[in-house]
This record gives sequence, C-alpha cells and structure tokens, in this order.
Amino acid sequence: MTTFKKGVSGNPAGRPKGSGLAGRLRKVIADDADEILQSVIDQAKAGDLAAAKILLDRIVPPLKPEAQAVQIDALSGSGDLVGKADAVIHAVGSGELAPDIAAQLISAVATLAKVIEVEQLQQRLEQLEKHLLQASKKP
Repeated sequence: MTTFKKGVSGNPAGRPKGSGLAGRLRKVIADDADEILQSVIDQAKAGDLAAAKILLDRIVPPLKPEAQAVQIDALSGSGDLVGKADAVIHAVGSGELAPDIAAQLISAVATLAKVIEVEQLQQRLEQLEKHLLQASKKP
C-alpha cells in the first residue's frame, strides 16, 4: 500500500521560485550586472568582436530573410501541374528565381496536386454511391 493520498500533493506550495541552479546564477549575475555590462562595453570598444556581437545582437537583432513576391506567368494559368512545376524549374535555370523559393513553389504545386486528387476521388466516390443506390432500387 502507498502512503500517498490520491489527488493530494505532498508539496502544495511547490519548489520555491529561483531555488535551482539557474535561479542562483541569475541572482549572482544580477548583483554584478552593471559591472559585467560595462566590462562588455569596454571590451567591444577595445576591438573585441565577440563582445561587440553580444551587444549588437541584443540591441539590433539579426535581420530575417524576407521572401519577395514571385510572378511566373505559367503558374497563374490553367495549365497542368507538370507544366507549372516545369516553369518553376526553368525559372531557376534562367536565374529568374532563387532555388529556395523554387523549392517552396514546387512544394505548393505538390500540395495542390494532392488537393485535386482528393477532390477527384470524392467526386468518383459520390458517383459510385449514386450509381449503387440507383442499381439497388431497380427490380
């Protein structure tokens, strides 16, 4: 048998916040934060690139790449999916499109193909069900 009661915590207050190693480290750093920060600033001014990077990463975060809008005429038309994928590959080959953007577009074409496939299967299933229902009504 167990000595614990079901649904009753043995420590309802939980572990005190900041009692772990990370909490103690934060407290020690906080106590000397002004001196540490000034030291990093002094090192950056003296030419220490690592110290400068620490400061700049906190002040000016690195820029995230932004995808630019892409216009490929063959993709907007009503052509088949193979033609659309082929247009993307040719755009990469001619330098009109970056390879990472092309990979995203090819993935989008593949997803579109799956959506079309599911839609077609649904239509075929509905036709079969209608046909079976009509066949079962005939004497």
